Amino acid sequence: MQTTQAIPIKGAIRFILLSQLVIPFILLILGVLLGLYQVLARAGIIKSADIFGVNYYQGLTLHGVINAIVFTTFFAVAFGNAIMLHQLQRPLKTGVQWASWVLMVGGTLMAAWAMLTGRATVLYTFYLPMVAHWTFYVGATLLLVGSILPYFLDWIPNTLAWRRANPDKKLPLAVLGNLVNFTLWFLIILPLATTVLFQMLPMSLGLAQEANVLLSRTLFWFFGHALVYFWLLPAYIMLYTMLPKLAGGKLYSDPAARLAFLLFLLFSIPVGLHHQYTEGGLSSGWKLWHAFLTFMVALPSFITAFTIAASLEHAGRNNGAHGLFGWMSKLPYWNKTGDRWLFAYLIAGLILFLFGGITGIVNGSYNLNLVVHNTAWIVGHFHTTVGGLVALSFLGMTLYLIAKLRGTEVKMKPLALAAPYLWMVGFVIFEIALSITGLQGAPRRSNIGISYLDPTNELLYRADWLFWSHVGALGGTIAVLGFLCYTVSLAGTLLAKPVKQPELDFPISEAVHEETTPLVVNLRPWVAATLLLIAISYTYPVYESMTRGVLAKSAGYQSIENNLVPQSALREQTKLP
Repeated sequence: MQTTQAIPIKGAIRFILLSQLVIPFILLILGVLLGLYQVLARAGIIKSADIFGVNYYQGLTLHGVINAIVFTTFFAVAFGNAIMLHQLQRPLKTGVQWASWVLMVGGTLMAAWAMLTGRATVLYTFYLPMVAHWTFYVGATLLLVGSILPYFLDWIPNTLAWRRANPDKKLPLAVLGNLVNFTLWFLIILPLATTVLFQMLPMSLGLAQEANVLLSRTLFWFFGHALVYFWLLPAYIMLYTMLPKLAGGKLYSDPAARLAFLLFLLFSIPVGLHHQYTEGGLSSGWKLWHAFLTFMVALPSFITAFTIAASLEHAGRNNGAHGLFGWMSKLPYWNKTGDRWLFAYLIAGLILFLFGGITGIVNGSYNLNLVVHNTAWIVGHFHTTVGGLVALSFLGMTLYLIAKLRGTEVKMKPLALAAPYLWMVGFVIFEIALSITGLQGAPRRSNIGISYLDPTNELLYRADWLFWSHVGALGGTIAVLGFLCYTVSLAGTLLAKPVKQPELDFPISEAVHEETTPLVVNLRPWVAATLLLIAISYTYPVYESMTRGVLAKSAGYQSIENNLVPQSALREQTKLP
């Protein structure tokens, strides 16, 4: 594994990297606060249908889109830029980076305007028949196009140049992981762009009056589930290339890490139909095929679990551990020395991800999914994956990079160290509570605080959901308290006076096993195999969607709110004779 030197960084590239981290974080503050409102409202603690003029479903849309799309995409691009610059030791193209920045920031502002003004209350899963204002779709398209420009116009040319200059060396592991991630990203953007440009945007502009909803959902979930791995792969890059060194050891196996990255590319896309088990019009056999492939995605995660556990054991024994499990107590959970505070974010995220993996197996199961489909169980699962390992690794690396790029030390490290553990404890409680209410039948998305948890609603009231909904609210509140600690530390670091030259550096680990394995060196055969598996898995389901899907009219810009009725009216309408 190649070691690289710290790179002094200044000028436009430094500004672009800093702003790619700071701008989405400012939006993330709004997303997290709206998440707190959601969990308190669902528990019936907040009875109001809106907060500061933002209604429940509008807030739910902002929470999902900001946290799961805007923040993650900006971070992935910033982290990818930093990895490629540091590991390849080749300069980024300023013109390409500015073009990417303008498209991403401009697109985000357009989509944010649509959501904040109530013209795009379509939730994170924004497939048809709900239709948003055209600025939402154009803004989202600009964000995605801007995010892919560095991959094609900067990273790939720099990688090819590096290979020509280093024909006998393996591509740095972090670079391979980043290229795999953005190859995946490009492939899954294509079907989303198809439904947005040819279905959603024409309906939004009034150029079409109806569209094939089944096709829209199939194309969306082609993107929507593989998106999870676009979030996860930057975290996996940190786990493989940085966590072992932060723990005081080495990566156990470089070839195993490369194999895991490449298997994610192969298996993470043709799994979207497991979100459509209850959809009519799609053959059961193809749904079952996607279920099998969903379980295959667990293979690189199992490889990761073994490799990272072995790496952490190596670190623990280096730190003086004895006995079978003594290494666990020798890891730097509370170490504030140097950059070791970052270990807390990655280990807390890993613990949360254990819950996410277990519940994810249930979600992907062809039969068990029918029990938890569209219940609160899914919300709990989601907040231990994207809200667990992804969020904590992204937050930790954001703080790390801001400190490096500003030439400061991380401020208020005790708060920075407390943040991931508060977040972890909060979301463990949250996940358990929502899993239980999900098994009891509590729906996801819905504001159950003004319906099923309203004791004055004798027709809908569910007392058995009440206790665990309040436990979930407690967990969410603890997690937000951790986020507050983090925000204070980040603000202090961002505003602190620089004490050294800004630079770009990463704690890259050496590997115990560095063998060159031909199977995992070349990316091209894996891309070809991925395209073949996608064609096999999606050609007929897309054909079915086109031929069996029903044309539906637009449900309007504010379809969710328009379908709500006052609870008194609901009781009157459903009163038994």
